[in-house]
Amino acid sequence: MPSIAAAKELMEKAIEATRREFASVRTGKATPALLEMVRVEAYGSKVPLNQVGTISAPEPRLLVIQPWDKSLIGEIEKGIRTSDLGLNPSNDGNVVRIPIPALTEERRRELVRVLQKLAEEGRISVRHARQEANREIRRQQQENEIGEDEAHRLTDQVQKLTDEYIARIDEMLDIKEQEVMEI
Repeated sequence: MPSIAAAKELMEKAIEATRREFASVRTGKATPALLEMVRVEAYGSKVPLNQVGTISAPEPRLLVIQPWDKSLIGEIEKGIRTSDLGLNPSNDGNVVRIPIPALTEERRRELVRVLQKLAEEGRISVRHARQEANREIRRQQQENEIGEDEAHRLTDQVQKLTDEYIARIDEMLDIKEQEVMEI
């Protein structure tokens, strides 16, 4: 039985990782999750942007960063410019404003391809969890800890779990694709 619980936990982690990756893909709307991967040089080391200020989206096409330490404004701007998000921040000495430009049709299609690749990585993680569980079931069967019928039943359970988690990833992909393609 522990192999199924372990598989479920690994599959849950794969879903969570895929969700985080999807959140970092830019849609036409401003969302603080867009800047999650941005790192800023602060106090002698690179730290995540959300550790040096508050990120908000007051309008659908604008992100605003309120730094806790005003001396970091230049570093925040630099961190955003050097990220591969294609954003152009500006500041007024107090806050950093990041207008989110509308996506071109070509860029939207490119982002959909990126999303499909991320979804496939999530599916692969789920399948790896299935392989681990099936390997454990075979091991238990070979060591006569469980019988053949029990092994078959557990393998079926693992497959149902795998199908369920892959369907969840596909559902997340559909929603995110619609969001990206929305004008």
